Amino acid sequence: MTKFYLSEDAVARIADGMIERSLPKAEWTHAAHFAACLWLLRGRLMPRVVADMPGLIRAYNEATGGENTDTAGYHHTITLASIGAAAAFLGRYPEHHPLHAVVDDLMVSPLGNPGWLMAYWTRPRLFSIEARRGWVEPDIRAFPHGVG
Repeated sequence: MTKFYLSEDAVARIADGMIERSLPKAEWTHAAHFAACLWLLRGRLMPRVVADMPGLIRAYNEATGGENTDTAGYHHTITLASIGAAAAFLGRYPEHHPLHAVVDDLMVSPLGNPGWLMAYWTRPRLFSIEARRGWVEPDIRAFPHGVG
């Protein structure tokens, strides 16, 4: 099995780097998005992560030369869906289960496929301006991790 992060410190480095806006852009991968989210969920209540994550991602994007527009950067529906899915996934494990192992397990689950949201939203709906700016309900099937 591929090891995405070999230690708790490696996961913390990803999360801290995103929060501090010092993580190299090349390291802000699909796995890193989930690692940072899981790290935040482990240390905070979900409502706080839902409230904090949009600003953290927007600031990180801008600090690394990206933009947050109607076609690029921060995407609200994807962010909220990912937080909900990550919280549900983390909930399967005991409180002190190593987070780097949770990330590895998540990445070999369906969530590890960057296209996982296509089981719930059609491409036009998910990548609409409306979905980028705010929560948009799925149009294929109900999303099981209530976050909207």
